[in-house]
Amino acid sequence: MPRPYPGAVSLSPVIEEVSQSDAELAPDHPWVTIVWNDPVNLMAYVSWVFQSHFGYSREKAESLMLDVHHKGRAVVSTGSREAMEADTEAMHGFGLWATFRKDQ
Repeated sequence: MPRPYPGAVSLSPVIEEVSQSDAELAPDHPWVTIVWNDPVNLMAYVSWVFQSHFGYSREKAESLMLDVHHKGRAVVSTGSREAMEADTEAMHGFGLWATFRKDQ
């Protein structure tokens, strides 16, 4: 469409094709809260924390506690960054060593 005079601005919409890379299309990986083994807390206490904070059954809490004890760590929750940050702070409040990170 010709412009009526030099320097005039066209008011017709401009349509651009936007392509996204595969990385941009990949779903957001959830974040995880990890509880680490420590020499201070008793195993029964760690199980109790998992039951009381996360609402896990006794069996699930004991399984996670044994992972912490034998493997040195366990992923105790997954979700958004904000939720994992809150869970990590809660674990610190119970005196447990915990971190959060983006799941791989």
